[in-house]
Amino acid sequence: MHKRKPIPKFKSEDEERTFWAKHNSTDYLDWSKAKPVRFPNLKATSRTISIRLPESLIEEIKILANKSDVPYQSMLKVLLANKVREETIARRGKGKAAQQTA
Repeated sequence: MHKRKPIPKFKSEDEERTFWAKHNSTDYLDWSKAKPVRFPNLKATSRTISIRLPESLIEEIKILANKSDVPYQSMLKVLLANKVREETIARRGKGKAAQQTA
């Protein structure tokens, strides 16, 4: 069995965030003993923004949303999230390919 390191006491969330970004949690926690937890009252943080879009694009989004039976603003969030995820994965792939050729 692997001896776990003690988790240090942190002075702030930033300090803790920096620590976990640089350390492997399996050195400190036995994840095989972890249990699922639900936070039913936890709400995702969101912020209202203003964005100018062409009327034709808004209409296309509304049509897609209507076909999926969801509000068009929800559809817009899904479309944006999917595209951001796609771009993030593509950029990671390009970074790995560049590392392999170097």
